[in-house]
Amino acid sequence: MSRYFQVHPVNPQARLIQQAVEIIRADGLIVYPTDSSYALGCHVGDKTGMERIRRIRNLDNRHNFTLMCRDLSEISTYAKVDNSSYRLLKSLTPGPYTFILKATHEVPRRLQNPKRKTIGIRIPDHPVAQALLDELGEPLMSSTLILPGQEHPETDAQDIHEKLEHAVDLVIDGDNCGLEPTTVIDLVDGLMQVVRKG
Repeated sequence: MSRYFQVHPVNPQARLIQQAVEIIRADGLIVYPTDSSYALGCHVGDKTGMERIRRIRNLDNRHNFTLMCRDLSEISTYAKVDNSSYRLLKSLTPGPYTFILKATHEVPRRLQNPKRKTIGIRIPDHPVAQALLDELGEPLMSSTLILPGQEHPETDAQDIHEKLEHAVDLVIDGDNCGLEPTTVIDLVDGLMQVVRKG
C-alpha cells in the first residue's frame, strides 16, 4: 500500500520532501510531478526500482531511462557534452526537454541504451521536482508515467494513487501538471535531431 503526500505545487513543504527522499534512499519507487507530466522515479542505484518501472509501463530493455538532474553542472558527471550541445542545453533548461547524450562511466550500464551507450538527461522546471533533487543531492532515475495502452501521461494524482497503490511506494500530489511528455532531442552525433515532439 503506497503513501500519498499532498504537496504545495509552488512552495513544497520541506518535511514532506525530506520524507519522500528517505523513501527514495530506501529503494522506494515514487510518482512525482514534473513540468511536463507525472513521472516514476527511483534512486540511480536501485536495480529493482528500474525493473518495477518496466513492469508498470510494460517496457522492454531497450527503453531509454532519463536522469533528472538539478542543473547543468550535474549533467557533465553523467553525460559527455560538447560546446554546441552545452549552449543548446543552457538555452532550453530548465524545461520540458529530454536530451539524449553519450553516457560517461558514472552511469550504470543497465541505465544506458545497450547499443548506443547513451542516456537521457533532463532538468525539470517544477518546484516539487527541483525540491526533491535538491534534497536528494543526486539525479533521480525517471520515466514518464504513461500506462500500457495509453497514449498520454497520467495527470491526476488521486487517480494515479488508485491505479498504482500496490505498485509504488509513494505518490506525490503536486496538483495538475502538464499533459505532454517532454520533447526528446538526440545530440549524440553532434547534430540536433528531434526524436519526439512534446
